[in-house]
Amino acid sequence: MALIELRDITKNYPLGDDFISVLNGVSLEIEPGEYVALMGASGSGKSTLMNILGCLDRPSGGDYFFDGVELGRADGDLRAGIRNRKIGFVFQSFNLLPRTSALENVIMPLAYTAGSLSRSERRKRGMAALEAVGIADRSEHHPSQLSGGQQQRVAIARALINRPPVIFADEPTGNLDSHTSVEVMNLFQQLNADGITVILVTHSQAIARYARRTICMSDGRIVSGLFEGGLAQ
Repeated sequence: MALIELRDITKNYPLGDDFISVLNGVSLEIEPGEYVALMGASGSGKSTLMNILGCLDRPSGGDYFFDGVELGRADGDLRAGIRNRKIGFVFQSFNLLPRTSALENVIMPLAYTAGSLSRSERRKRGMAALEAVGIADRSEHHPSQLSGGQQQRVAIARALINRPPVIFADEPTGNLDSHTSVEVMNLFQQLNADGITVILVTHSQAIARYARRTICMSDGRIVSGLFEGGLAQ
């Protein structure tokens, strides 16, 4: 069974007495363990599609199944539960709390999803996540004391803290130099090799090549869905 299945998804936004159509009948399946890049120019609809996939927004029409559960019309509690327990997010801007240590940033989601864990258990899980992304030695540093690449590794560790089956990454290298971008993309490849489904939004062909499958979008539609080999480690 597909992890993600979209059937004729549309998304419209009101514009005065009319509306603007951003997604126009998107149908798509993503299997568990895939590494997919959603690629397209600005305005192509890729970020809107990502927001729907991540339960941050609702479609205007069509069906969205996640792990067999229809979420397009599901209530807010169900959608929030799926988002908190089964999805990790990584964004271009890192979104770290500036006056909080790397470790505290990483374990913060556990306050909402694993309230029964003791503080020592949360810290132990947080350190394991930081270790997995190679930055455990910076656990007590604040974001201002970390490079851009280190901050993004902290953000990835935070995305992993609830052990989700899928990670959504929206332009995760947009604020990084080319060398650091390669390091971060290699990390995503390793996470995928460990069994995590990775869905990446990018406008860059060089970044999209790290994925095993590239889905190209234009004017709110999928215009191709090609499998590519992915770059060697």
